[in-house]
Amino acid sequence: MAFNKMWYTIALGLLLPFSYAHTDFFTSIGHMTDLINTEKDLVVSLKDYIKAEESKLEQIKKWAEKLDQLTDTATKDPEGFLGHPVNAFKLMKRLNTEWGELESLVLKDMSDGFISNMTIQRQFFPNDEDQTGAAKALLRLQDTYNLDTDTLSRGNLPGVKHKSFLTAEDCFELGKIAYTEADYYHTELWMEQALKQLDEGEVSSADKAYILDYLSYAVYQQGDMGKAMMLTKRLLELDPEHQRANGNMKYFEYIMAKEKEANKSSTDSEDQMEKETEVKKKDYLPERRKYEMLCRGEGLKMTPRRQKRLFCRYYDGNRNPRYILGPVKQEDEWDKPRIVRFLDIISDEEIETVKELAKPRLRRATISNPITGALETAHYRISKSAWLSGYESPVVSRINTRIQDLTGLDVSTAEELQVANYGVGGQYEPHFDFARKDEPDAFKELGTGNRIATWLFYMSDVSAGGATVFPEVGASVWPKKGTAVFWYNLFPSGEGDYSTRHAACPVLVGNKWVSNKWLHERGQEFRRPCTLSELE
Repeated sequence: MAFNKMWYTIALGLLLPFSYAHTDFFTSIGHMTDLINTEKDLVVSLKDYIKAEESKLEQIKKWAEKLDQLTDTATKDPEGFLGHPVNAFKLMKRLNTEWGELESLVLKDMSDGFISNMTIQRQFFPNDEDQTGAAKALLRLQDTYNLDTDTLSRGNLPGVKHKSFLTAEDCFELGKIAYTEADYYHTELWMEQALKQLDEGEVSSADKAYILDYLSYAVYQQGDMGKAMMLTKRLLELDPEHQRANGNMKYFEYIMAKEKEANKSSTDSEDQMEKETEVKKKDYLPERRKYEMLCRGEGLKMTPRRQKRLFCRYYDGNRNPRYILGPVKQEDEWDKPRIVRFLDIISDEEIETVKELAKPRLRRATISNPITGALETAHYRISKSAWLSGYESPVVSRINTRIQDLTGLDVSTAEELQVANYGVGGQYEPHFDFARKDEPDAFKELGTGNRIATWLFYMSDVSAGGATVFPEVGASVWPKKGTAVFWYNLFPSGEGDYSTRHAACPVLVGNKWVSNKWLHERGQEFRRPCTLSELE
């Protein structure tokens, strides 16, 4: 028997551009989209491998079926069967040649193409830092938006297009990541969720004993001895020989006996124990609570009297020639500090051009160290950014001119247009755009003075979350594609306006693209003259 030659080809996937071969994928949804294409290519490669294996097995199966019938006949009358000279010849041929060919086929490795593709693509895979960063983002979203673990696990989030859910194994992984960060509050929440889903009958590779081991320790670390003891008992029911659980049980019983003895004479011992074992979530600073409330849309509401001072209008840039006949739509977002929004101020085509220019250059956003002045990444700024100059694209140049015309400020001393794309739970916690008095050298190298004002374009709609909030005054500005907001960071005197402290809320659902222009003091001397009062 002769075997047909098998030609097995698995095309290598398209390589990602060199500029994308870096980590911190979790800080930019824009860059994570490339991973979707990578995974799709691997799936195609895997299916090709499966087809090759199936074809190989099909040939082996046909050979086995044919020889099964032949040997059945031959074994009933061996001498009579071999009495036919053709049968004798074919037996010699099969055993000398064809069984050797079958052996070669069985030993042939069909995975070479798939493994080669995997090896090439693996250099573009996320790493442990990305997985941990994405997990921390889920925990951050849970806290900021007051989401319970069951809601998050079932994917019941506002504005979702593609609903997804977390398995018990996923929940266990989140709990483990919280555990490695000594975050026992979230460890407890997610280990309990994993246990709940297993108790409800979910089929999973997650082990209840492992989950209970983590969970009991996390609960103990938070001071709830009674609950830790109960969980340890449940663990021992599953694995009576669990060495650590048996040791912990003896320790818990010893401590509980001592506490019981110490509180025997106290009439309010039960109340005292409840207070001692009450699990409390980590306290946040008042600003943190304000920030999270504003992100949820629970901010301060303006009084009717203040609301009456907010207007919408057609704005011509103080009779700028470009806008006299075609003024732009402007509306007041807040009174003090004055925050205005320009509507339909950047077109979809301009947005796509800016994104395409920026995407290959996106790098993890940095902050300036107030002590050393060095640029460094920070856990409280989860995004990637790129800088675009006016000379490299007529679109960027046109945008810069538009900002100058509508603000009346000179953009020649402004910083380049910064484009930012936020990642999983992407945020930028409360900060000032201007340099404070204790940071005199913040913009020394630029030689253009402090940041007098901020112009911020929203280049995408965000399904949920992602607001720009001002905790000092209770203002929330929500992203709306094609609009821009503008505010002054400094008073005309040059003093910083501390009420402009602001933050970018975590993106709960969606993809947030923004671009901003920081305008500086130099060149504005006659455009925005100083006043005699520091706070005017």
